[in-house]
Amino acid sequence: MADTPSNEPRLAPVAPSSRPLSEALLNDKWDRAISSAVIRGSLGLSFGVVFSVLLFKRRRWPALVGLGFGLGRAYEEADVAFKNGPTRSGTNGMRLVRS
Repeated sequence: MADTPSNEPRLAPVAPSSRPLSEALLNDKWDRAISSAVIRGSLGLSFGVVFSVLLFKRRRWPALVGLGFGLGRAYEEADVAFKNGPTRSGTNGMRLVRS
């Protein structure tokens, strides 16, 4: 019985991931940093445009200040993410401490 070929398809061995874990973590951090910069920068710019139209007689500086605040917040968030070690999803930004 063991010598007879079975009709079940053989599974090919799974190749290991070509990227190491550290590169995957770094790519994830860069993805978050870039998406945060785009989102926060555009939100800051849009708030600046709204305040410019409503309060400041359509000047340019409130829009640029809003853009600067948004990009600054994104930079600080990315700086913290790159300086800290690898993070795990589900910890909500808290560090796990083992005793």
